[in-house]
Amino acid sequence: MPFPKRLIVALVLATATAAFAAPTSTAQQAAGSAQCANRETPPPPVDTSEQPAPGQKAPTPLEVPEKPIGGDRLGECGLILPPNSAQPPSGITAASWLLADMDSGAVLAAYDPHGRQRPASIMKVLLAMVVAKELRGDLVVTASAEDTQQECTCVGLKDGGQYTVRQLMHGLLLTSGNDVAHTLARQLGGVPNALRKMNAMAKELGALDTRAVTPSGLDGPGTSTSAYDVGLIFRGAMKYDEFAQAIKLQQSQFPGRNGGTIMLQNDNRMLTNYQGSLGGKTGFTDDSQHTYVGAAERNGRRLVVVLLRGQQTPTRIDSQAGKLLDYGFAMGPGGVGKLVDGAPQPKQNVVPTQSSNSNSPDVAADAETGRPTPTAFGTVGLPITAVAVLGLLAGLVLVVRNKRAKAARARRQASQQAAQSF
Repeated sequence: MPFPKRLIVALVLATATAAFAAPTSTAQQAAGSAQCANRETPPPPVDTSEQPAPGQKAPTPLEVPEKPIGGDRLGECGLILPPNSAQPPSGITAASWLLADMDSGAVLAAYDPHGRQRPASIMKVLLAMVVAKELRGDLVVTASAEDTQQECTCVGLKDGGQYTVRQLMHGLLLTSGNDVAHTLARQLGGVPNALRKMNAMAKELGALDTRAVTPSGLDGPGTSTSAYDVGLIFRGAMKYDEFAQAIKLQQSQFPGRNGGTIMLQNDNRMLTNYQGSLGGKTGFTDDSQHTYVGAAERNGRRLVVVLLRGQQTPTRIDSQAGKLLDYGFAMGPGGVGKLVDGAPQPKQNVVPTQSSNSNSPDVAADAETGRPTPTAFGTVGLPITAVAVLGLLAGLVLVVRNKRAKAARARRQASQQAAQSF
């Protein structure tokens, strides 16, 4: 007996909905990501600093998390403000910036916070954090010829000169010495090992937009960070007393190359120009442009500010940071997201056993993320498909019942006609 036309149409629509629901959702997500120009990589470089060495390939872009770290709104790539907030100050030139509460972690305001940019020398904050975690401040380190041959800015280390880790930390943070960065990286087990430790630290913090490719922050193939990540890293570094004490020094004595001592001057003007400054770090390369991260305290409230890919006109980058801090201190405690307290933990890959449900099919899960592996219908479409199958079965049951009912009526009518004929 043929199916009723209405039932056939309903079954076709239900199956089509299940089959295409997940791909449509994925396409919409991809279209949303495409609107953010720097969602996967920083802007194209302007020089040759990121060209891979002969015979080597450029690293693939870092994976973009399925959900923005810190909250859904932080995945937006324009200006992000709480409802009914005043507009931020004019003259902010940074392509990405972030303003957050150091203690609560609340992100007060931001502009393209997960947009991927280059860090320049503010990458030294991550190196300093690893150093503060692993090396004693009074440990004596001997500089090598290779340390003295780094692309400067440099403190002026001497081949064979001896320095404490604390002195090197001051040279790293006050005057942004690339020679010092290389010396500290060697002390951490060599540059490749230091980079592994830096990237592991970033991942542990939840800074998943960040990839260190040089200990100093000089540009190289695959370099990446974001305003959100820099805020996260600076907040984490400030929990180490060795770092917090060094970053706020206006000057520090350092062994001179030719004997005696020299005085290192902190290149962060905010220390003297902004009341309540807790310290900060500047950076610049041709590809990254001007970068800045710093913190300040007012009335017991501590804020961190990050600016990436900024310009020095109409006002210096540190002055722009001061404007944003003033703006932040005038805001309420609410926010648009949060600086997380560690990387999101993947779900455990739990394999069903016979005792739990011997009739349930095993669902494959990704070993790294713990998320279900997409099927032909997508991870979202699977339950919809199940509903459609149930609907199909229900429809078939109705057809069978309808067919049996008609057959029964036919038999009754035949019986009645036979009785009347007698």
